[in-house]
Amino acid sequence: MVDDTWSSALHRLWQAASRAEDVAALADDVYAPLLATPGVHLVAGTRWDEKQVLRYMRALSAGSDAPVIVATTRSMPGAAVREPRGEPVVTRFAVDGLDDSVWPEAEFLRQVPGASVVARTFRLDQRGWAALALAVDDSADPAVVESRLTQAVDVIVACHTGILQRGREARRASDDALLAEASLQMDSSLDVEDTLRRVARIAVPAVADGALVHLLRSEGPEFVAATHVAVQQQRALEEAGRHDPWLAALLARRGEDEDTLFLSGAALDGSPFADAGGAGTDARPAGGRVAAGPAASDARPAGAPPPGSGSAAGGSRHPTVVTISTLRARGRVVGSITFVYQRPEARLPDSAFLSSLATRAALAIDNALLYELRRHAVLSLQEHLLPSQLPVTEEWDLSASYAVGDPMLDVGGDFYDAVPRPDGSIALLIGDVCGRGAEAAALTGLARHTLRTLLEEGTDPGTALSRLNRALRQERASRFLTAVVATLTPQADGTALLSTCSAGHPPPLVLRSDGTVSEVLSGGLLLGVLDHVSYDSHEERLGPDDTLVLFTDGLTESREAGGTFFESVLPARLAALRGCDAAHIAESLARQAELFRDSGQDDIALLVARWTGITPDAGRLPHHLQLERAALR
Repeated sequence: MVDDTWSSALHRLWQAASRAEDVAALADDVYAPLLATPGVHLVAGTRWDEKQVLRYMRALSAGSDAPVIVATTRSMPGAAVREPRGEPVVTRFAVDGLDDSVWPEAEFLRQVPGASVVARTFRLDQRGWAALALAVDDSADPAVVESRLTQAVDVIVACHTGILQRGREARRASDDALLAEASLQMDSSLDVEDTLRRVARIAVPAVADGALVHLLRSEGPEFVAATHVAVQQQRALEEAGRHDPWLAALLARRGEDEDTLFLSGAALDGSPFADAGGAGTDARPAGGRVAAGPAASDARPAGAPPPGSGSAAGGSRHPTVVTISTLRARGRVVGSITFVYQRPEARLPDSAFLSSLATRAALAIDNALLYELRRHAVLSLQEHLLPSQLPVTEEWDLSASYAVGDPMLDVGGDFYDAVPRPDGSIALLIGDVCGRGAEAAALTGLARHTLRTLLEEGTDPGTALSRLNRALRQERASRFLTAVVATLTPQADGTALLSTCSAGHPPPLVLRSDGTVSEVLSGGLLLGVLDHVSYDSHEERLGPDDTLVLFTDGLTESREAGGTFFESVLPARLAALRGCDAAHIAESLARQAELFRDSGQDDIALLVARWTGITPDAGRLPHHLQLERAALR
């Protein structure tokens, strides 16, 4: 005959087990129906760790509404005889024959004189086991009691297993989310130092309590970043990362193919992480976990106390654990990341997570390093495409500015130069090759050096541009370019003759000494498009303290978020710089354009010449001596 009361209670118990987030929440649902079984007077549960340390006891007697809960960390080696070795079995004992060194719950079970004890021990996971015991009298049906006890234990084990599984799934989802966020954060910067700081900050405190990042240099590991949840410990961590010989030696010995290393206890002796309170000696590769800290799960059988209740670990600092992961990217080692933990072992990351995080960090660091190498190479090449210095004269205050605009840092096609000429004048030239990259760089070098050579020889600007156009057509260049050449010739009356010849380039601006700004008349076809092209010159005068400003379209085409181009505000911005020297004007306009633009990534080149008003004297040096003097300065 089916017992509907027990069946209903068991059904409710399974329902509660499916919803429970903690096994302790099942206590009332387990104990009450067992006590309702005829002949059962008391239920007692115990929870043990793998070292026969009793963690807690819970007892509830018939007729009582309040259970007795004892939280403890009592070591009971004698209880090893009760630890489940295989399939769980139900055992029966006389209550008077219980050994207190084996049965700590005997003090409760003896409250039922002459009773028998029906008990079952069962393993919850690899780190602990539990027991459920019933005090029964002679009226109890042994088969019914054993059956109900077995069914109750099955529910507890299933509940615990489900909680662990859901916990693993939740942790896996959390780990995946953290890895995704880590990738986004680390990949959002191509600055090496910023990337390294991000790697350390992302991991603390989500992954560890402290983190150290080292780069691998030819001379060995180099400390680059550290962070810790505690400011005081962060300073010590940074000091260890920079100067500790134990850590330096360990990192230097790490092989390229080694897995994540876990260290704790005696394995940290002599290290800056040594912890006198650590648990045991452990130095394992990523296949295992260190044996430090409390149980791996907070899930507990019915009646278990909250984590750490009555436990020495609960009120004191956890043993220190250190992991070291090699950072490998694209087949080479770029460094290492060291994590420091002072938390329960259940909260230590596993090797798979650390390996994935290390891989992502390594790629982000390697990308930043490659970007930095590329940046230095591009800037170095760009510098060689531009004059190392401008001529120094008493008549002209000359300066230039160049700002690389492409975030991918490909070599740009902007160029400029200033060339003293045999007749005492000076020629200013500025140009822009269409596009970027190696081909643009090659044309930039060809254009600048061709124009410079021709202008140094005294060739007039129009002829120089025509000959450059012919050279480009003969070379079958696939790109076109724009350029403007302005010759500045001092006059005896204190003015300077400005002669401008343009090949499709943005017209230069003149800032007069009174603050007015005018545009120099210019025109002409692009270079490298048609075979036979001639270029005309336009002349005007510059007075003392007048300033000529030549620029590429990266300046005028800088665009703010609202769609306004810098070209529309350039005259007013230039007028506001009246009275400034050439260097300040060039640097200020370039900086203002960079701050102004929300879009537009072209390079910005500026060449500025301010006429001082000093007329040439009779003792002017010959042209070849001017060139020699300019080269020596």
